Amino acid sequence: MTAVTGHSDTACRKCVPQCRHRTPGSLLFCRKHTTTRDSGTKQTKDSFTNAQLLGGHRSSRVPRHELRNVLEGNMDANNRVAIIGAGPVGLTAALGLAQRGVPCVIYESLRTIPREQRGAAFHPPTLEMLHKLGVGKPLMQMGLRVSTWQMRDRVDGVYAEFDLGLLADVTDFPFRFHLPQHYLSAILLDELRRRPNVEIRFGETLESIEPEADSVRLVFATAGGPRETTAPWVVGADGAHSTVRKNAGFSFHGFTWQEKFLVTNVCNPLETLGYTGTTYVSDPDAWAVVLKLYDEQRDDLWRVAMPAAADIEDSVLLEPESVQRRLRETLGSEMPFSLAYSGTYRVHQRVADSFVKGRVILAGDAAHINNPIGGFGLNGGVHDACNLAPRLADVWHGRTGSEALHLYSRQRRTVALEVVQKNSIRNKKLMDERDPEARRRNQQVLRSISLDPEKSREYLMETSMLSAVVSAEQIR
Repeated sequence: MTAVTGHSDTACRKCVPQCRHRTPGSLLFCRKHTTTRDSGTKQTKDSFTNAQLLGGHRSSRVPRHELRNVLEGNMDANNRVAIIGAGPVGLTAALGLAQRGVPCVIYESLRTIPREQRGAAFHPPTLEMLHKLGVGKPLMQMGLRVSTWQMRDRVDGVYAEFDLGLLADVTDFPFRFHLPQHYLSAILLDELRRRPNVEIRFGETLESIEPEADSVRLVFATAGGPRETTAPWVVGADGAHSTVRKNAGFSFHGFTWQEKFLVTNVCNPLETLGYTGTTYVSDPDAWAVVLKLYDEQRDDLWRVAMPAAADIEDSVLLEPESVQRRLRETLGSEMPFSLAYSGTYRVHQRVADSFVKGRVILAGDAAHINNPIGGFGLNGGVHDACNLAPRLADVWHGRTGSEALHLYSRQRRTVALEVVQKNSIRNKKLMDERDPEARRRNQQVLRSISLDPEKSREYLMETSMLSAVVSAEQIR
């Protein structure tokens, strides 16, 4: 990664810990704004439908004349940026563009916001970006603030604990913020539907794209049959299995981890077992990521992610007694666990060869995917969107050429490779190290870091992604 040398109009890594005032272009300095407390408005439905998102109509299929996201009559439909995917990355990019006067149309294959077991932890710089975007206040009326996180050996217990409060002089958000990502998506959609230069089209699945000289042709499958349209720019924010990435000819290099991840949600007070809101459990065979989750109906909802053999059928892995046995072994307790959810998925480490090809741009999981240890995926995707929006807006308005988009690609792809990939792979190897002597050395190093305020501070700057934001800004 490009090194930070001397002072710039943001900050260098060396001076960041001493600075308390924001400078232009930096996300690391205080704006001294007020955020609300954690408790607040609660949703009671299990999913968000078109009716809830588009004005409260009872029908899940909202007539076009009732959409609040109608286009102004004088807006050229073929001049809108097409954003594929209405997850948090696509919606963040759309709002950033719309705020800069760029008309957008968002396509989502589903008819509702998905409530999958996905990202649920926001790092400090991500909260800075979302506040700058104008959605931070409603977001933080919900959620959990987790200032302390720990690393444990499954057998020997806690060996390191880190307090994000050490970063209180460089960020207004010295904590991890736990909130399932679909809450962010709902807030973003609520903001976007107020904007006349944005249209949101649920239930339209991208089938193919064809780049042309000055536009991109897109074909969608809809309930009424195939539909074609064109757009000057396409942003692929359609996830790990991105149709945009596959159709536009991007490579997606990397590897797949041998094991599956077994993910469970349990309703138990794990604080009574000594767990903090974020805990990483090290063990060669029974490592785990333990997170306390925000839930509008339950106070003690926790996510526990564990490894599972790839050659064992899900029907066996997910048998309730098998899951109970794994939880008891991993968490070190004989208590019966109240299961709210269990599932498995495969985990990959991959990065696209570029994030821009012609008039097609990738962001989020469409551009890079990684294991969830460290919480880099959701955060990295939001960072992509916030980096991309002002650059694409400048290109759309004719203020700059496409070189601005290639700078986006260089900055965000470098972070994906040298921060997200490197650290998430490192984290997993630290947790599942099989050599007892290597495991002992690793734990001693982390314990030493946690006990030294300066080393701990530097480590927290890296793991919270604050340093990554500064480093990306130096890449030209």
